[in-house]
Amino acid sequence: MNFLEVSERFTEMSNTSKRLELTDILVRLLKSADKDLKKLVYLTQGKLLPDYEGLELGMANKLIIKALSSISGKKEEEIDVMFTKEGDLGTVAKLISEKKTQNSLFTSELSVDYVYDELTKLARIKGEGSIKNKMGIYQDLLLNATPDEGMYITRIITGRLRLGVSDATILDALVLAFADKKYSDEIDEAYNFHPDLGELAELLREGKLDRVLSTGPTPMVPAKVMLGERLREIPDVLEKMGGKAAFEYKYDGLRTQIHIKDGKVKIFSRGSEETTSNFPDIVEHARQTFNVESCILDGEAVPYNSETGELYPFQMVSQRRGRKYDLKSKVEEIPVVVFLFDIIYLNGEPLNKMPYLERRKMLESLFTENDDFKCATMLLSSDVEEINRFFTEAINSGCEGLMAKNVSEDSIYRAGARGWLWIKFKRDYQSSFEDTLDLVIIGAFGGHGRRKGTYGALLMATYNKDQDVFESICKLGTGFTDDVLFGLPARLSDFVTKKKPARVESGLVPDVWFDPQAVLEIIGAEITISPVHSCAYGKVQKEAGLAIRFPRFTGRWRDDKTPEDATTTEEILEMYYSQKKVG
Repeated sequence: MNFLEVSERFTEMSNTSKRLELTDILVRLLKSADKDLKKLVYLTQGKLLPDYEGLELGMANKLIIKALSSISGKKEEEIDVMFTKEGDLGTVAKLISEKKTQNSLFTSELSVDYVYDELTKLARIKGEGSIKNKMGIYQDLLLNATPDEGMYITRIITGRLRLGVSDATILDALVLAFADKKYSDEIDEAYNFHPDLGELAELLREGKLDRVLSTGPTPMVPAKVMLGERLREIPDVLEKMGGKAAFEYKYDGLRTQIHIKDGKVKIFSRGSEETTSNFPDIVEHARQTFNVESCILDGEAVPYNSETGELYPFQMVSQRRGRKYDLKSKVEEIPVVVFLFDIIYLNGEPLNKMPYLERRKMLESLFTENDDFKCATMLLSSDVEEINRFFTEAINSGCEGLMAKNVSEDSIYRAGARGWLWIKFKRDYQSSFEDTLDLVIIGAFGGHGRRKGTYGALLMATYNKDQDVFESICKLGTGFTDDVLFGLPARLSDFVTKKKPARVESGLVPDVWFDPQAVLEIIGAEITISPVHSCAYGKVQKEAGLAIRFPRFTGRWRDDKTPEDATTTEEILEMYYSQKKVG
């Protein structure tokens, strides 16, 4: 398949924000592929392999500018000025290519296979001479590309493809292109257990639906973690659970999925990113603790005081995530204990279809608790007073609250799903909310007065899973320290976009739009009807949405969450009705 056709479809996608149109374009693109479908899917995602493989292109903006300077004859400073003006190196590459078209800039047709294979070579180059070799591959691609092809190749390299399509949209298109829509939910579940869209696409195109539908947890492949809904009163929780539930301490740490196979240990975050290198202590202790051929464990890594056993807040363990330097000292400074609460695979057998209490029993029998691994403290109860006492004990132990879990025969492990099999019960005593919210930054407003030179407020959004869009819910301007506040433009610079992103719904128009990437934790006073915000628009009141009143940043950047892991519009609706019920 020619990459020129791909770039034409990419342009069509960039010119629409309607999901049905995006899906239709994707379906046509996917159907036109052949043996290169797997590579095409990865390129459409703006990557080379699934996230858990950890293969990054590793070509900095400065190196791209240097390469463009060499091709065009322009000084690097001139390219840098163009970059500042356009805000996108892909557009800069296109402009440079257009000016050199008359000199036969592109000399041969590029195929999807060739582009993908060359980018993979670029990503794998390391060691002496790597800079020169990376530049050579990139320049060769540009010299043989049309201006539009060069633009998209550059955007893939910089990680800013910006087609307005998510993995969910690509998954929908794959179902429409190669399967029957009645299997959508089952295919979605298969993807949640094995999040590799390229592999999934290949299986569906080859008609191997049975293999897709039988996909379950696989050691060394991160499953998307199961999530819970929210309620603020214990009787409501019990009613949802059929009168009785298992209540576990809800720890304030990093969601940690531990895979063990033949003596090898890998650790993955809630976003399916491999974090093994950041937790050598967990790896070592897992080998010592678990005598198994293979297993997949789900838990929370929590920082603690090794002398007193006191649990520390999330911010401390987050310092170890993504760290490349001084890791040894941080391991000693911030030890962690992993509280395990589920097991979904053991010695060759998937356990995800097994009821929760049976999985819990298997987990408890698997190891002897020690300073490094413990089972989450759990109470099986139907008594409201007993559960409230247990909740108080959890808070006094440094936890966020409780997680209630269904104990019926239907209490399976649903990867990537947020539902009523698990329910969060938390009370934030500093707010009228029963919980904090994780919201996505979609825009910013210029600062005035003391805030001149930075952003005065951020435009925040929830995630509407049904529509696969981010809906505005509030302007956030309080809770920031000066260091954070004046560092916002630099921290968010990679997400700046000239126009409203296709996956964003907002009646408000900020001074700066951002691709929905960064997630912040906030608290607020209450949820109110809003004529300007798009969250749950028309759901509660005609021609109105919902908004957060008096939102405040807690100081916690949720780097462990993808934007799709943020608080959902459905959760906000549930919280609004619950709030009205209490009032």
